Amino acid sequence: MNMKMLAAAVVFALPLAAQAETPDIKPGQWEFTSVTNVEGDVDMPERTDTDSQCITAEDLESADFGFIEEEEGCELLDQDIRADGLSYSMACHADDGEAMIDGEMRFMGERIEGDIEIDTESDIGQMTMHTEIEGSYQGECQDG
Repeated sequence: MNMKMLAAAVVFALPLAAQAETPDIKPGQWEFTSVTNVEGDVDMPERTDTDSQCITAEDLESADFGFIEEEEGCELLDQDIRADGLSYSMACHADDGEAMIDGEMRFMGERIEGDIEIDTESDIGQMTMHTEIEGSYQGECQDG
């Protein structure tokens, strides 16, 4: 199982089709920073990634907007979507292992915080990946 892909896949894409309320996220340009630490049989350095994304009011109202990407071989087990955040559980199975993913995102207008924990068992050993995500509103969306 490609762990880098799995960690990156956990955020941004599964539709919030069941959302009853618009997420408490200010439309505009956002910067997201994620810090991932790995514990277990595999020694991996801490990894920090930064991404910028324009989130429009139309995105927030759309049934296609979301924060979870369901990769092939993964099944969403549970999700609770609220205006102030979401929590979810997912199970992933591949030829070389399996993973259990639990995540929570908190929406606070001009800030988003999240925590994701991925427990994996694969042919390279057992490990737990902890990812902390922080998003901050940067202003109006940038053209281009």
